[in-house]
Amino acid sequence: MSEDDPRAILGAWWASEIGARERSEARALAARLRRASNIEALTEPQVHALARRLNRGIENTPARLAQIVRVLAEVRTSDGRSLARKLGTAERDRGSAHLRFQRLVRSEGAELEQAVRRVLPLVDRACDPGRLGADLLFWSDKVRARWAFDYFGAEAPQQDKTA
Repeated sequence: MSEDDPRAILGAWWASEIGARERSEARALAARLRRASNIEALTEPQVHALARRLNRGIENTPARLAQIVRVLAEVRTSDGRSLARKLGTAERDRGSAHLRFQRLVRSEGAELEQAVRRVLPLVDRACDPGRLGADLLFWSDKVRARWAFDYFGAEAPQQDKTA
């Protein structure tokens, strides 16, 4: 992963700004972001530092950035695993139907943010924050398909390189 990779940028930002919950500044920022409106989230200097890093070569909207930082403020532990994989495992362990996941992957915008924030407690608020942030940044059918394979613990088919 390069230092210009959005996944690396988001993961490093989470780790330095809100992931180190033993620091009072990180706890306070995470708490403010969890309760923030779009405008309130965008008034945080740390969010602007993230925006400057992410705006290199990609399009970003202020509302999407605010949603991403609010979701990342809900993550307590980085364990390197995708949220979809962890959710699939948790729901299979509980014997739950996968309807919640189906609703999540059909979601867009504010509905997507709420759906992700609702499932994070089911996985003990632990996942790979860089990957989660990048997935939300680039939310598309391609990301949804990867989440579906992750959720069911399967490898996605590889594109045929001979075609």
